[in-house]
Amino acid sequence: MKKHVFFIGIGGTGLSAIARLLQEKGHIVSGSDQQISDLARDLMLTGIPVYQGHSAEHLVGVDMVIRSSAIPDSNPEVQAAHAARIPVYKRSDILGELMKDQIGIAIAGTHGKTTTTAMISTMLQKLGLDPSYIIGSVAKNLGNNAHHGSGDYFVIEADEYDRMFLGLSPTIVVITNLEHDHPDCYPTFSDYLQAFKAFTEKVTPHGKVFVYREDAGTQKLLPIITHPTVLTYGTSTDCDYQAREIAPNRMGGYRFTIYQNTAQSSIRLMTVDLIVPGMHNVMNALVTLGVSHSLGLDLQSAANSLTEFSGTSRRFDILGEVNQITIIDDYAHHPTEIQATLQATKSRYPGRKIWAIWQPHTYSRTKILFDEFKNSFTQADHVIVSQIYASREKDDGFSSSQFVDAMQHPDARYIASLEDITAYLVENLSSGDVMLVFSAGDATQVSKDVLSRLTHKEKHHEI
Repeated sequence: MKKHVFFIGIGGTGLSAIARLLQEKGHIVSGSDQQISDLARDLMLTGIPVYQGHSAEHLVGVDMVIRSSAIPDSNPEVQAAHAARIPVYKRSDILGELMKDQIGIAIAGTHGKTTTTAMISTMLQKLGLDPSYIIGSVAKNLGNNAHHGSGDYFVIEADEYDRMFLGLSPTIVVITNLEHDHPDCYPTFSDYLQAFKAFTEKVTPHGKVFVYREDAGTQKLLPIITHPTVLTYGTSTDCDYQAREIAPNRMGGYRFTIYQNTAQSSIRLMTVDLIVPGMHNVMNALVTLGVSHSLGLDLQSAANSLTEFSGTSRRFDILGEVNQITIIDDYAHHPTEIQATLQATKSRYPGRKIWAIWQPHTYSRTKILFDEFKNSFTQADHVIVSQIYASREKDDGFSSSQFVDAMQHPDARYIASLEDITAYLVENLSSGDVMLVFSAGDATQVSKDVLSRLTHKEKHHEI
């Protein structure tokens, strides 16, 4: 039955995807947010009304409300919904219901789940299987972050924050890696580990659990998984799916050969070329092909789809180049992600100076991972640290300027405001430099503003 669904916080990655999918299913969708994000603007282009700011008046004619985890109970729309006895749900309440009639493929892990979700979704779409999917970013090959498909498969990025993934009952699960994250939700790594164990117990009995074997965190998880079918992937011979003969290719990515290993034999399946950079993407592609192989899909066609895969927005997102200055936007907000992206950048752009601009995300994560963060930027030639993006947290007085003091980097500086960072970069970037913005907050605006201002300078011959 068609319903009018209202989203509070509709501009975020999670809710914007569900909003798009429900609209495609035929429901009436509207929503609100404090700021109108790019994702919210994309929804508006499809005819979804998005209000800036929150008001009880927005709920007239609404049948149900879905709220972001970041929205407090004091929000006027939440209060109005409760007063009018309109049911209010969180994302975790809805996701399991959405995928219950399809074969669920859920991708979880601390890093890499967005890209892997996009790879699997793109692969299934290229094979003509029209999957439903919910991705934590816009997949460039698909042009969106969600779709209600007519096919048998539902691919979803399984977010562990607020234990949202425990509302799912997928047939296939991929766990890319495990490192302590979301300390406001999981105070210890043990808490984090147990949540992932509980997630694997949600997999249907005839399903499969894919786990990256060569990660310290997943090595603690593997012995405690009770599901009968666990398949591992990585570069070692004791993995069920193994990447061998890994080498850079001419397209800026890697070529590798995938093997299926059993106790009796090692079978060469095929060789794959990627255009997306980084060894982490080799692993993402490896498990994508492992999933397709386990589903009995055409492996050569699946591999061909990955050769064309160009990534997702805000994941090594090359926004442009001006005067041989390359500007890249990246969502990385964890030490391991930052290190992997910097390594991929050095590999793709050898000999070029790298500028790393980092906006720390949340006080809790920044403080708990202080030692890891301060050592994450050794591969960058220049580092700029902004003030912390608080997100759902309150300012507790901790300043990210402390990182600059602790980094012992030859050229690291603290510049609090994004506007001042933009101005500094426009004056100091040189031809041949590569600029990377690391942010899960609003510092993506720095990338766009620097690109715009450098373009203006070049047109007026000021560079």
